[in-house]
Amino acid sequence: MTPIELRESIPALEDVVYFNTGAGGPSPRPVVDAFEDAVERHEYEAPTRGATYEVAFESYESSRASIADFLGVGPDSIALTNSTADGIARVAGAIDWQEGDVVVRTDLEHPAGILPWQRLERELGVEVRVLETEAGRLDLEDVSAAVEDARLICLSTLTWTHGTRLPVEEVVDVAHEAGAAVLLDAVQEPGQRPVDVGEWGAEFVVGAGHKWLLGPFGAGYLYVRPGAEEGLVPSAIGYRSVEEPTAETYRYATGARRFEVGTISPAPHAGLAAATETIEAVGLDRIEGRIERLTDRLKAGIPDERLLSPRAFESGLVTVDVADPEATVDRLADAGIVVRALPYPDAIRISVHAFNTAEDVDALLEVL
Repeated sequence: MTPIELRESIPALEDVVYFNTGAGGPSPRPVVDAFEDAVERHEYEAPTRGATYEVAFESYESSRASIADFLGVGPDSIALTNSTADGIARVAGAIDWQEGDVVVRTDLEHPAGILPWQRLERELGVEVRVLETEAGRLDLEDVSAAVEDARLICLSTLTWTHGTRLPVEEVVDVAHEAGAAVLLDAVQEPGQRPVDVGEWGAEFVVGAGHKWLLGPFGAGYLYVRPGAEEGLVPSAIGYRSVEEPTAETYRYATGARRFEVGTISPAPHAGLAAATETIEAVGLDRIEGRIERLTDRLKAGIPDERLLSPRAFESGLVTVDVADPEATVDRLADAGIVVRALPYPDAIRISVHAFNTAEDVDALLEVL
């Protein structure tokens, strides 16, 4: 599949120039077809065979295998979640926090990576240290000082505010040397470039499929490094969390599955599995190369004093300083171009994916 064929498979792009994939990507027809097929198979066919649970579980495992393969890890290390925020909350709720424990995060985290720690601070007296960044950059010396006595550090692999890549492997090494675990928010990464989440070395990696993977809402994932689940007790438990649901004494499942709870619709993750197959059909190297060429074209039309993202390519997220972000978003929308305003920095963010074209970029620059 070529990027143009990908574009032609996305009905939403018939009416707009879409530059908001960092918030939510428009799904191709094969993704929606897989979602609908999963619903119909489960709701129309499975009941006639008395197999509603069997069909659902077959779908869970098939989707899990596809998602794990796409992320470069084994299926036992993947828990199916609803979203990135859901994955972070499941990890936060499984640790036996004590008053005075320390969590470290950056000042560029999404609310999904802020609110769980604020709650722990309020309810349990956990200390939250916030690493200050500059222009989307993180200083490793600051990281080393902050994690010295920390229990966990939470950070994004790719900042949603600037599109900068944080030095994940180096942060993981520094954290582990200090005895801290690492939780990575990778939602902006898969779908833009090849990713092997296990190579980062973090205990936990969370994400979802509705952004750069162009999957449906409601399908997230939680990677748990083998063995990292030991000693963790999730705040919610159900028949999918344990080895033998009907045993007199329950035992948590090994691997990431202890973070799952109970019955969910098989459709969102079936859609996500189809999304990974669609992205792979285009080719991640081709996708990354096309995003780089298009973002270079975009940045060439933006003055240095307006460009808040790096001029050299790091991702498809391009943040631009404008006088009135909300008014600018509205003005672009009137021209049929979709971008978003950011709460911080006070700017607009343009998300460039492989389905975009040079003509899309030129149209945006002309109106901007």
